[in-house]
Amino acid sequence: MNVYFKDGNVATKNLNPGISVYGEELIKEDEEYRLWNPRRSKLAAALLNGLKNLELLDTSKVLYLGASTGTTVSHISDIIINGRVYAVEFSPTTTKKLVRLSHQRLNIAPILGDATKPKGYLNLVEKSDLVYCDVAQPTQSELFMKNMNLFAKDGGVGLLMIKARSIDVVQKPKKIFKEQEKKLKEKGFKIVEKVKLEPYEKDHIAFLVEKNF
Repeated sequence: MNVYFKDGNVATKNLNPGISVYGEELIKEDEEYRLWNPRRSKLAAALLNGLKNLELLDTSKVLYLGASTGTTVSHISDIIINGRVYAVEFSPTTTKKLVRLSHQRLNIAPILGDATKPKGYLNLVEKSDLVYCDVAQPTQSELFMKNMNLFAKDGGVGLLMIKARSIDVVQKPKKIFKEQEKKLKEKGFKIVEKVKLEPYEKDHIAFLVEKNF
């Protein structure tokens, strides 16, 4: 995967040299790299905490649920230079920022949509190598599985970022993580890897899964 580790940091090779997306530091060596901030990107946090079984090629197709303003999306854009990331975001205001980003990065396809209703963008998204979900709400596992079933390629994987406090503010995160893992397994998903995101994100875990059916 087109990701670089150096001195305890993670970075991606800049698809648009000279241009910073969210104020991140640009580093010039033989090429220009963008430092990937793990406190602003759960994927960067997961990679720094040891996520090792995620493979993204330069031609990969990614469905990204909960794209926000595009911080993580922009780094995925660096990695899959000849692929495409379908960036689904619910907020019209935030989607406008994604649209501006897509003018600089032609492999980003912004979609104003509701991740809980994936049939609404069924005709806009192709089968994907990765379904990435970072939607902080109580039904995050359910909406993730729904999108996996519709959009994951045969052999494709999913990466689900679970925020315990969005599911239940009373229960202990450890119990919530076990319950969400059980839900995934009961619906036929295999947990390939799980990585907690502390110290970058409190009470978060990343599940890398594949369809087991």
